[in-house]
Amino acid sequence: MQFRKLKVDGALEFTPKVFPDDRGLFLSPFQEPTFVEATGHKLFPIAQTNHSRSQRGVVRGVHFTVTRPGSAKYVYCARGKAIDIVVDIRVGSPTYGQWDSVLLDQDDFRAMYFPVGCGHAFIALEDDTVMSYMVSSSYVPEHELALSVLDPALGLPIPEDITDPIISDRDQVAPTLADAREAGILPVYSLCQEIEQELYR
Repeated sequence: MQFRKLKVDGALEFTPKVFPDDRGLFLSPFQEPTFVEATGHKLFPIAQTNHSRSQRGVVRGVHFTVTRPGSAKYVYCARGKAIDIVVDIRVGSPTYGQWDSVLLDQDDFRAMYFPVGCGHAFIALEDDTVMSYMVSSSYVPEHELALSVLDPALGLPIPEDITDPIISDRDQVAPTLADAREAGILPVYSLCQEIEQELYR
């Protein structure tokens, strides 16, 4: 497995080796030795695993968890194809306001690691796109917030051929990054770092 640092501080891309044969294929989307090499610590304790299936044109996000508790994620695409996006919304981060994206699909089976406090969005490029991820905190509705995936100041990479993105009612009314910062609802980088130290103790 190979890894690559992304533009967002602490975010990573992982690419496993895929072993195809006449029966199909085999791979390991998460491999602890490579994760430890990339981060200096083991994966967070897993509180929950998530699974979503989306049709082409679905755009989910930008989602994040109130800090504290905060949440870290490890994400891959089990079927289909998606542009997966990490957005640095941690106030005080050296890469605040920046984002990076990775094409996740069923050919290369890349995965992404999202540090605590980062925003997550993805764009399904094919019908029946399945995203699977491990998270460090359990789902609590009142802890889950969103930012506008269409915020022009972010300029996230929604392909031009997706002319009518399918966005949930909640995500359609989500605030911009600037409005969320003014409202004081964004994670703070220093606190996110503290939470990560607790997770990886």
